Amino acid sequence: MADAPDDVNTMSFEQAIAELERVVNQLDRGDVPLDESIKLYERGAALKARCDAKLKDAEEKVEQITLDAGGNPTGAGPADP
Repeated sequence: MADAPDDVNTMSFEQAIAELERVVNQLDRGDVPLDESIKLYERGAALKARCDAKLKDAEEKVEQITLDAGGNPTGAGPADP
């Protein structure tokens, strides 16, 4: 975790998911002291929230793609307010 950005909100999806995997692996090993486990769990929760937000954003963008009669993408429609 030393080389990971502290601010989860600036991470890309790929960065967040990779760090989340590291956190889960550390917790799964069970050799982390309790205080560190709590910090890892909190970090993992923040990383999961970041991944969820990035996936939701991507899903919303995909939903806005418009298709022509042949099923080919023609652009994006306006986002719902």
